[in-house]
Amino acid sequence: MAKRDYYEVLGVEKGATKDDIKKAYRRLAIANHPDKNPGDHAAEERFKEATEAYEVLADEQKRGAYDRFGFAGVEGMGGAGNPQDFSTVFKDFEDIFGFGDFSNIFDSFFGGGRRGGASGGGGHERTARGSNLRYDLELPFEEAVFGASREIVYGKNDVCKTCTGSGSADGSARHVCPTCQGSGQVRRSSGFFSIAQTCPSCRGEGYVIEKPCRDCDGSGLAKKKQKIKVTIPAGVEDGKRVVIPGQGDSGPNGGAAGDLYVFIRVRPHEYFERDGNDLYCALPISLTMAALGGDINFTTIEGRKIAVSIPSGSQNARMLRVREEGVPSPSGRRGDLYLKLLVQVPQKLSRKGKELLEELRKLEGEDNEPKPIKLSELKN
Repeated sequence: MAKRDYYEVLGVEKGATKDDIKKAYRRLAIANHPDKNPGDHAAEERFKEATEAYEVLADEQKRGAYDRFGFAGVEGMGGAGNPQDFSTVFKDFEDIFGFGDFSNIFDSFFGGGRRGGASGGGGHERTARGSNLRYDLELPFEEAVFGASREIVYGKNDVCKTCTGSGSADGSARHVCPTCQGSGQVRRSSGFFSIAQTCPSCRGEGYVIEKPCRDCDGSGLAKKKQKIKVTIPAGVEDGKRVVIPGQGDSGPNGGAAGDLYVFIRVRPHEYFERDGNDLYCALPISLTMAALGGDINFTTIEGRKIAVSIPSGSQNARMLRVREEGVPSPSGRRGDLYLKLLVQVPQKLSRKGKELLEELRKLEGEDNEPKPIKLSELKN
């Protein structure tokens, strides 16, 4: 279902003051709060919708972006549609929601509840996926073009070897948290509502460890250095990433490991530039080569010698195309190589050279009143 306009959701005009917006949200939040409407899915959806609208319209920067560009203007700014970032709501409505761990309050409202099942001791053991990690890898231009294999070393959270992931110093079992009875949450009455918050005794895990492992502080995870070999595919571009599944942080309580994202940075080449799968290079040629034409030897990005034919009468900045001497692509066909001809006019001439050029001027003539070239012709 399409989103409704934020002003329509709160029932205010586009030019409404921040105070008007705050009053409108307060009225809707009280009327539709899930704790006042147990089992009423429609009321819960209205509460979510109003909270999202208020989080955007109460922030001047986000409201300005929304007024100019609509939903696209606030996409990626945090808060709009993201229940993890309702800092404006927390700050403005402490009198309604109370004080404490607001992120967990809204987790419970917006489906961010805990995952996992009951542990053997009746507790609520949390199993979560480990975090993804980032590694920045700089490559020479040639390795980005033709691919490479690199060994990298980075830090990650892995299962603690001392306690084998249990979090306990002596291997003793985990016990159900006496404060929350294994639910991971406690309820508090504040203002109009009864609000579920993360249990302060077990930090939401639902269990407690009497003697936490000193090496991992009871988390079951410890920092370690990881060494792996990364294969960089041929043709990778600057700024692209290579994903290595399962090489991120290990998950707590046996949860799945996250992924490793290797971001590629390509060092510039001394002679070549890249545009997609095509390569570009500036090639100086002599005045006589430009006028008469001929064959030259050119060294490719791979270091091979190839023959390139220079057409007679080549003008300065002319572009020559050499097929399939560019960057390899996954489809199998390589890009092309483009050579930009730069005609080099000699700064010093021998006496014989001057005589020959003077003779050429007499034979061919010279335009002493040249007309400007149209800009449209230069672009073509």
